Amino acid sequence: MPVVATTLPLPEGALRLLEGIGADVRGPEGWAGALGEAEALVPLLTVRVDAALLERAPRLRIVACPTVGHDHVDRAACAARGIVVTNTPDVLTEATADLTWALLLATVRALPQAERSLRAGEFRGWGFWDYLGGDLAGRTLGIFGMGRIGRAVARRAGAFGMRVRYAGRTRLPEEEERALGAEPASWDELLAASDVLSLHAPLTPDTRHLLDRDALRRMRPGSYLVNTARGPLVDEAALVEALRDGPLAGAGLDVYEREPEVHPGLLELPNVVLLPHVGSATRDTRTRMAMLAARNVHAVLTGAAPLTPVGGGPR
Repeated sequence: MPVVATTLPLPEGALRLLEGIGADVRGPEGWAGALGEAEALVPLLTVRVDAALLERAPRLRIVACPTVGHDHVDRAACAARGIVVTNTPDVLTEATADLTWALLLATVRALPQAERSLRAGEFRGWGFWDYLGGDLAGRTLGIFGMGRIGRAVARRAGAFGMRVRYAGRTRLPEEEERALGAEPASWDELLAASDVLSLHAPLTPDTRHLLDRDALRRMRPGSYLVNTARGPLVDEAALVEALRDGPLAGAGLDVYEREPEVHPGLLELPNVVLLPHVGSATRDTRTRMAMLAARNVHAVLTGAAPLTPVGGGPR
């Protein structure tokens, strides 16, 4: 009977799938104590799967991340032990792109500030110069990281009349650029051109503090930053300065450099919209994420190839 250790409660469908192969699923209350027996681990982003943890799991065959991000997993340490690492691409693309636009709109139109004012009893009726935000039509949306989510964000830009420029590791085929209305740019060009800069890159050694003090100073005066990717892409101390002293007019953040800690300077600023990492937080999307993780576990434990491997082990 294979043991599956999971740090999140799995939905009924996932449990049935795993129990169908005789798996003994140990949930959030018992996963750590089950590592010595576990052949599969389903870890949330808050669990660091490193060499020390793997030493406690000598029978482990797969680490099935129920998320797209997998920077919490030491893939090299897994590869050294022949452990497959999987994630959940595609299933959360549209939900995260929707959240990106919700955050972008809330930030540029200063909607949370307006709502707080109303709740505080300050609304006295329509005022010509009250509650002013920024415009989107005719402005430039810069996207760093044109993967699945970045492209989904770009597809929505035309509905708001925005131009799209993008940068990343690879250039899209020209026909896809035309379909998206997206123009390639260098990182420096993107900083200079973007009225709104939206981050959609994975966290790697090369992208950590991608937006440092120097990069933030090169952004357009009055521009906005949106980050729904990974918090450490941005130097939060430098971001506080850029929001307080310029050039940024505002920022919308769903992820943070030291989650769940949020830089106290961000909490104090009125021109920041802060969300608690809810990019994929819809019922259907989170269920699909958990189900895909379970299907990856099912495949590996039954001798089949994993559905969505990200490296770190044999396919």
